Amino acid sequence: MSEQKRYSVVDFSDITAVPCPCGMSKRAHVEESDHRASFHVVDIKKDSEVHYHKKGIEIYYILEGEGFMELDGERIPVHPGSSILIREYCRHRAVGNLKIINVPVPAFDPEDEWFD
Repeated sequence: MSEQKRYSVVDFSDITAVPCPCGMSKRAHVEESDHRASFHVVDIKKDSEVHYHKKGIEIYYILEGEGFMELDGERIPVHPGSSILIREYCRHRAVGNLKIINVPVPAFDPEDEWFD
């Protein structure tokens, strides 16, 4: 009987981006983490949609570009190196030409995207 590896390696150049409320997202490690966490690289579209999550938190890390995060109606300027923790029910969106890392905990669940 073979043992299952206790790690997972992905090459993001092999992942196809999918549409999301923020733009286009490449997602990894959902299944491999047993849905406990996932890791996303997201290209933010200029006018992302305000949304929230009831069950999960997200951590954003700005890789490229400048703009702002809209968090419960407040605009916070962001730039490379900025990181934001977004708790449950916080209405949010990123605005600007940005490339971000998004770490949802638990892993991203499309059933937990809510819009007003």
